[in-house]
Amino acid sequence: MRRFCLFFFFALPALAGIFYACASRMDIGGGDYDIEPPKFRKSLPAPNSVRYDKNKIELDFDEYITIQKPTEKVIITPPQSRQPQIKAVGKKITVELRDTLIPNTTYTFDFTNAIVDNNESNAIEGFSFAFSTGDVLDSLSVSGILLDALTLEPMKGIMVGLHNNLDDTAFTSIPFLRTTMTDDRGQFHIRNAAYGSYKVYALADKNRNFRFDQKTEDIAFLDSIFVPSFEPAVRQDTVWIDSLTIDTIKEVHYNRFTPDDIVLRLFHEEGNEQQYLSKQERAERHKIAFHFNSGAGLPPEIRLTNSDLQERENWYIPEISPDKKDITYWLTDSLVYQKDTLWIETKYLKTDTLDNLQPAVDTLRFVWRDRKEDKDKDKKNRRAETLRLDFQKTSSLEVYDTIRFTASEPLLNFDADKIVFSQKVDTLWERRKFPIVGDTLNPRSYYIDKRWDYGQEFRFSLDSAAFSSIYGKTNDSIDTRFKFAAEETYAVLFVKIIGRDSLGVCQLLNSTDAVVRSAPLIEGYANFEDLKPGKYYLRFFEDDNGNGIWDTGNYAEHRQPEKVYYYNSSIELREYQEVEQEWDLNALPTEKQKPLEITKNKPEQKKAKRSRDEERKQQSSKSGTNQSGGFSSGSVRSLPGLR
Repeated sequence: MRRFCLFFFFALPALAGIFYACASRMDIGGGDYDIEPPKFRKSLPAPNSVRYDKNKIELDFDEYITIQKPTEKVIITPPQSRQPQIKAVGKKITVELRDTLIPNTTYTFDFTNAIVDNNESNAIEGFSFAFSTGDVLDSLSVSGILLDALTLEPMKGIMVGLHNNLDDTAFTSIPFLRTTMTDDRGQFHIRNAAYGSYKVYALADKNRNFRFDQKTEDIAFLDSIFVPSFEPAVRQDTVWIDSLTIDTIKEVHYNRFTPDDIVLRLFHEEGNEQQYLSKQERAERHKIAFHFNSGAGLPPEIRLTNSDLQERENWYIPEISPDKKDITYWLTDSLVYQKDTLWIETKYLKTDTLDNLQPAVDTLRFVWRDRKEDKDKDKKNRRAETLRLDFQKTSSLEVYDTIRFTASEPLLNFDADKIVFSQKVDTLWERRKFPIVGDTLNPRSYYIDKRWDYGQEFRFSLDSAAFSSIYGKTNDSIDTRFKFAAEETYAVLFVKIIGRDSLGVCQLLNSTDAVVRSAPLIEGYANFEDLKPGKYYLRFFEDDNGNGIWDTGNYAEHRQPEKVYYYNSSIELREYQEVEQEWDLNALPTEKQKPLEITKNKPEQKKAKRSRDEERKQQSSKSGTNQSGGFSSGSVRSLPGLR
């Protein structure tokens, strides 16, 4: 008891001091937030050391740091077969290599933007470190930019590497000799290369083995061979007194390493998607469906294997989705669709373990189980007998629109006398006849083959039972009107292409970089008529094979993707306006063509300078802090700057 009293006697003042400190106003540091990245101080070995034979390096910085996603962002050259151990403790980074060091080799540790400070996550951009196990440190470098081949988007986080083995099989069979990763601007800088001849490649390396051995990986390659070099150069650096006043402009002499203007275009080889059957189903008694991962080698061959159905022929009508990945088979033979269980042998192309398409045979089971009957059987029966027709119900249409209607089931026939088109002439409706054409891929879809004129108004009437499905269902009556926009509501754009006369396609894009319209290049012009007013952008691709579509590349065939250009500005079109736009395809370098406003992979913005004092005032007003620094009643909130 006496010990407890003594403890309480001496501890009470200390406890009181603690509670007082908690309740008192804290002096929170003011000033600006730290927006500067950590600074490198020293290392073991020293930067660019030679004859270093240890598997461990240490890097010291001027503040506490962390390293983000080291297995993804830190690139070590030569590539390591065993993952090194990379960790940050306090102000130090240690890297322990688990591979045996190669004699007479320059090692480069490219940290990209992985090193950040603890407090504000300010990253050191493009930090690298090098040493040599031999007597010489290789010091040449090459640089450039990686763009998406079709959209010219700068591609960040993609591996770029060099081979001094100039055989085409090097890219597919052995790891890169030297490598780096593109930054958020798509730029790359491969350092510490030795003198010699090289080929350069880009690789979205999914399995991290530094070679193109999976056909689903995106790639880029340069056709030419180059030899890294350097030359003396001079640049002008501006010293500013403040943001508006120049102090001096001085000349800086430096070594310019070349090539420094490589442009690589990243592409995905056509037909290299994994092909497999992802799903099969029988959602209705009358149809079965196959869902594939890609459209390679489709449609499949199918055959009934039920013992009592093997001899049946013409028992289905196929319907293929626009992307050609999904196939629905409408069962037309009542002996087939009345079966609750169908066994179907399916032959199709499937990707094997070596990423090659090989014939595959599956015997699939399709089961139909009756759903719970509707309580209102009469209502169900009436609904079952009706053929649904989806028809464009918009009252105002564009002259380039296609009038299309789609039935809920494949159609057997239709009665042309029950389909009435009427055109309004003055105040009277005059009957017209237009051809109705079936879709070649979708047996449920039909369209009106007609080029519409400006300002015309039509009436479409469809009597009941005008259409009949293969299952005996008929449609309800339809009566609708639609009118086409007047000529003065449209604009016309003529694009004069300089640098190519033919075999090209010009594409009109919207603000999301999506294609609105395409036009072939004819005698140096691409023409766009009947355009809705608005802001547009232009893209052009060289259609070398004249097929009207952009074609990707193929490494085995030494074929680059068809070259793409962007017009650097937007084009504003107004009603009843005719514009001729001249476009020199080669006026700007490829990497500077795409307008920033439609570029999706924009470079990350640098952190703006922020004031702790200002944010503290704003936070105080929100949290109810009084001017004397005491907290008002309510919840306690942490303040900016409190660490």
